[in-house]
Amino acid sequence: MKKVFIWAIAAMCGLNSYAEGYQVNLQGNRQTGMGHTGAGLLMGASSIHFNPGALSFLQDKYEFSFGGSAIFSKNTFQKQAPSVYEAKSDNPVGTPFYFYGATKVTDQLAIGLSVTTPFGNSLSWEKDWDGRYLIQDISLRAIFIQPTISYQITEKLGVGVGFVAGNGNVDLNKALPIYGQDGAEGNVNLAGNTWAFGYNAGITYKASDALTLGLNYRSKILMKVDGGDATFNVPTAVSGLYPNTKFDAELPMPANLTFGVGYQATEKLLLAFDLQHVEWSAYKSLDFDFEAETVPDSHNQRDFENTLIYRLGAEYALQESFQLRAGIYYDSTPIPDDLLTPETPGTNKIGISAGFTWKASDKLAVDGSLLYIHGQKREDGYAPSDFYGTYYTNAVIPGIGITYSF
Repeated sequence: MKKVFIWAIAAMCGLNSYAEGYQVNLQGNRQTGMGHTGAGLLMGASSIHFNPGALSFLQDKYEFSFGGSAIFSKNTFQKQAPSVYEAKSDNPVGTPFYFYGATKVTDQLAIGLSVTTPFGNSLSWEKDWDGRYLIQDISLRAIFIQPTISYQITEKLGVGVGFVAGNGNVDLNKALPIYGQDGAEGNVNLAGNTWAFGYNAGITYKASDALTLGLNYRSKILMKVDGGDATFNVPTAVSGLYPNTKFDAELPMPANLTFGVGYQATEKLLLAFDLQHVEWSAYKSLDFDFEAETVPDSHNQRDFENTLIYRLGAEYALQESFQLRAGIYYDSTPIPDDLLTPETPGTNKIGISAGFTWKASDKLAVDGSLLYIHGQKREDGYAPSDFYGTYYTNAVIPGIGITYSF
């Protein structure tokens, strides 16, 4: 019973996200419209996230940008043959958002502040589905606050660095294989909150009037939950073994190294390419330390692998006040064979995006984007709990934002 219980609580910080693993790349509607490219582009205040080195090339004295997205996602699980069992998630609409504010202090120096949600998601399976002992539902969000400074060393070279303070919240529910006299199952709720810190650094080089190169590094941030709340609802006969208690756990927000290129092919056409390396190997295991002695601590293998994301984007100026965008990317899963869980049903994903900017005036612009993510079918499972099947995932993500500069 205890061994099954350990598996049941092992996924406190897992989630199904819209980049692979549990990283969310929806930090700017202009960049989303171009396939999430951005490390080699000069896009004003949003460079705080995508490449702080580019912020020093800010054109206006002040710029503010804010917006968000609505994530409509579905996950389907099918038991392997000869079973005909199928379960579908009923996920709440995810609402990642961003805010950027920046100012040019001097011709060379710029400073800024961002508030973004680069990690987080909501995933909900039916309460009585076959994988309920692993996960029923989860809500997780990490909010990153980043003050940033950027300096233009020469007319062609800019560098920047930002300090990141991240706040993480998690709320998870799952069933327990413990039954009362009326046949009702037990369940547990795990909830926690924490702060963690890191940095974001970048360098931008304008090789020519048409070509811009960028390199961005966002450090790993280790989210440690100390004193999270574990609340059990179990039959009275075994309530003494599963008291409400505290737990400690940790989850890495992986480092990212991105090389980007921006190329002004013609007066109207801008092309972009990003190659993003995600250091998922930092996620070796998910371990829990419970305060109550009767609730056993647990070690849960993850062994994620580093991945590369390939991104292409384009922007075309139909007229001075209206630009269209399109993009595509390929994002491979970091989750090894036999370690695929229903709280992180990772598959190789292809993203196709489109977007626009409408300049309502010299100061105000409206940015829109639409992203479709297709997860390739994956037949796999989690060996420690012998839970295997076929997973299908997809998401449609519209987004809207406003940029104001003066």
